[in-house]
Amino acid sequence: MVSVLLLAGFVLSAAARAQDQAPDTNRYNVLFIAVDDLRPELGCYGVDYVRTPNIDRLAAEGVLFRNHFVAVPTCGASRYALLTGRDPSSSGVRRGNNALYSGPAALLQQEQPGAQSMPELFRRSGYRTVLIGKLSHTADGRVFAYDGSGDGRPELPHAWDTLATPLGPWQRGWGVFFAYEGGAHREDGQGHRDLMQFTAEEDDDLPDGRMAAAAVEQLAALRDRGEPFFLGLGFFKPHLPFVATRSDWEHVQQWDVPPPTHAERAATAYWHNSGEFYGYHVPWEKARPLDEDAAMQARRAYLACVRYTDRQVGRVLDALEELGLAQDTVVVLWSDHGWFLGEGALWGKHAPLETALRSPLIVRVPDGAGPDGRPRYLNAGAATEALVATTDLYPTLIEICRPSFTQTQHPLDGLSLARVIAGSRPAVRGHVVSYWGNAVTVRTGRHRLVLRQDDESESTDVELFAVDVSATPGDASFDNIADEQPTVVERLKALLP
Repeated sequence: MVSVLLLAGFVLSAAARAQDQAPDTNRYNVLFIAVDDLRPELGCYGVDYVRTPNIDRLAAEGVLFRNHFVAVPTCGASRYALLTGRDPSSSGVRRGNNALYSGPAALLQQEQPGAQSMPELFRRSGYRTVLIGKLSHTADGRVFAYDGSGDGRPELPHAWDTLATPLGPWQRGWGVFFAYEGGAHREDGQGHRDLMQFTAEEDDDLPDGRMAAAAVEQLAALRDRGEPFFLGLGFFKPHLPFVATRSDWEHVQQWDVPPPTHAERAATAYWHNSGEFYGYHVPWEKARPLDEDAAMQARRAYLACVRYTDRQVGRVLDALEELGLAQDTVVVLWSDHGWFLGEGALWGKHAPLETALRSPLIVRVPDGAGPDGRPRYLNAGAATEALVATTDLYPTLIEICRPSFTQTQHPLDGLSLARVIAGSRPAVRGHVVSYWGNAVTVRTGRHRLVLRQDDESESTDVELFAVDVSATPGDASFDNIADEQPTVVERLKALLP
């Protein structure tokens, strides 16, 4: 992500491609849904006060990964690892948001012998590739800075046949990303920087609703083309600013949301000032740390955006089934990192710690049709404790979909999860390594070790945490047990590249 149904006439009807392809290639379409800044604080992850019926439905039909960890706890670098299949230890991308198009790791504009990104590989296999929203770092797949400067070249060269992000009244990519209702956005020069806004009445008054509508339209068009497709759909919320409909805000007031755990400042060398969060205008006195009432407002605002995004996911999943595409399409739902919601007096990501590195991952693979003609799915409803790295997704999709072109410009660092998804293997790795600047962290099934590597001869700021994946997201311990467990520290150090 194997006992799965071929696309039959759906793929083979594309005669021009079928002439030079084996009959068992390009087996499935791919719908890849990326949700920005989404914690595993969802009903399907055992959080009963959050109502996410559509993501929960996907989990009930697919395989849910409880122990998925990103490569870097920031948007661009995490997505670089996803799309290139390269671990930071080989790419050098351990921080920052512009690696795909700037610096020594940037993708080359000229086509290379091997694919430089996942969607490029599928495109070179004969898939129709469509991008809506934020799958790479930029908001619509074009290279522009937040202030609108830039040349608009593709962030992923040779990857997309169609860039289909609807900009609406927000006019440009970063406008739809930092959007408020009515065309206002954080970067429009008008001083719009409120932390939250819940005035919109309809889903399509806001960008993610329009993107869901565009995805439905694209799915219909892709079905009519009779070709395999790779649709990348990147929802912006719950990324800051917290903007959703009035109804979403009203509903979360009824949820029994708990206050943040460990609300006092965490005693870790990797604590930060939450600059991204506090850079917005807040509707209360800007004290640090937030008092409980303010913290609860912020937590509910985040969850209101989760509720809104869940509904957009549902619209697209409904269309996939109504169009008859569900039994031919692998669906992945992934988030680029977790997010602190006041735990340890932290807000946001940007820390090599459990809550920033753990994010949701659900993969649904077709498995034919049932007696009633409805789609069946492989190992439906399974939840696995297997340790998973974001880089594992690229080889997983290759093994499941069998694209006809498989040459990559760089070796892939991940491991295929196909057998874990099929239920024939419990795990494929024993640890996951992640990075944040000069900090590196290794996660095993029971511990997380974090340290700084300033040079090859010395490790500093060594911290060891016991982990409990059954805990509510954000409940990760800040108790550093490195001094108590020196043997464990040395054993985990040996796992680092």
